[in-house]
Amino acid sequence: MQSFPMFIRTTGREVVIVGGGEQAAQKARLALKTDACIRVVADELDPELAGLASKGRVEQVRGEVSPEVFRDSALVFVATGCPGADVAFHGLAKAAGALVNVVDRPELCDATTPSIVDRDPVVVAIGTEGTAPVLGRLIKTQIETLLHPRLGALSALAGRLRYAVQKSVPRDARRAFWAWVFKDEPGLLFRQGEEDTAIRLVKAAIKRGGAPTDAGKGHIALVGAGPGAKDLLTLRAVERLQEADIIFYDRLVDPAVLELARRDAERVFVGKEVGASFWPQEKICSLIVREAKKGRRVVRLKSGDPSIFGRAAEELRSAARAGVPTEVVPGVTAALAAAATTGTTLTERGATDTLVLATGRCRPGDAHPDWAHHMRPGTTLAIYMGVQSAASVAQSLGAHGLSSSSHVVVCADVSMEGEKRVETSIADLPCALARAGISERAIIFVSIPKSAARRRAA
Repeated sequence: MQSFPMFIRTTGREVVIVGGGEQAAQKARLALKTDACIRVVADELDPELAGLASKGRVEQVRGEVSPEVFRDSALVFVATGCPGADVAFHGLAKAAGALVNVVDRPELCDATTPSIVDRDPVVVAIGTEGTAPVLGRLIKTQIETLLHPRLGALSALAGRLRYAVQKSVPRDARRAFWAWVFKDEPGLLFRQGEEDTAIRLVKAAIKRGGAPTDAGKGHIALVGAGPGAKDLLTLRAVERLQEADIIFYDRLVDPAVLELARRDAERVFVGKEVGASFWPQEKICSLIVREAKKGRRVVRLKSGDPSIFGRAAEELRSAARAGVPTEVVPGVTAALAAAATTGTTLTERGATDTLVLATGRCRPGDAHPDWAHHMRPGTTLAIYMGVQSAASVAQSLGAHGLSSSSHVVVCADVSMEGEKRVETSIADLPCALARAGISERAIIFVSIPKSAARRRAA
């Protein structure tokens, strides 16, 4: 390393920023995240800095500048935008013994500003020693997805309660206590926004002298993996994958999504081939409950959203009967992803004001859904898992009175590299799917604009 990574204490100290323009304002935004007193050296300030000065957030220093302006400061940023002035102010700051950063002049920098992931008081800094700032920002984005937005609040709570823990919890029980706070029920409640409940739990545990005797109780999270692309997962979904001890995943979950899980998490494939029953639902329900009752954090990873044609209700009921706590983490469902990747919308003011999500596949022995029932003017119908039932869909809609030439859009492998889009008519739907080689993992869209009703009335 050419630079030693460390954090500079700012409490009771000054950060001095030289310059009154946009570059100086950028540094002020960064410094305002700390508790330092901020001094801005400039005769004129841009509107943002002037507003901060008027509110007393920063102190403006005008006129002649001497080394005394910089003495005993925690850090000096030089950002005048003028190469000659930058060098001059750098010399003055160094004469005062200050730690200096000159914007866009790495040869004049004692310290460089990293990309920061801020979960105050938890802070992650990413530096590339000035070689690749864009890469630093990309890494920052990845880390942002791994750290929950409420992590800082949980860490701050731990700091406030540390003395109480030292007083009431025996030394040899403290590690287990803090592991319970951060990894088990209190941490989970915090992440779900139930901070008051989490705090009451932690304080009660401190009063008892340690973590509950049932600490490490298992948990099941039904996590939506989205339509395929791993960058469409929610931050919470990534977090649950990082926390999981064991992951039960479907056949349609992309392998790249599983790479986001921690390396030592056990992975169990429970996919079901169409028409096969190697993993009947009852067996899956039994397995995830059994693993949770061992005290493990279980993720049931489902393509799309767990609550949309994902049989989540059966798994939730099984967990409830066994007394296992559960959580549902929503995912981007295929209809939304298809609209996004094709640049279309599922509703449109004045044209379509109703969106219906239907399935093309039901339990064995059940009749097909009544797709035609939903097709009224102003409606977009999205049929999931409808490829195998395409002929029945076309027949049902045609019998309802839709013209055989009505427009149909089919999106397959949505958000994936091999994504396909087929536009056809109701009459030609089964043949069009066969020609395109689409046999599954597709969604069928049929829309009837409101104008259709007006035409019929005329």
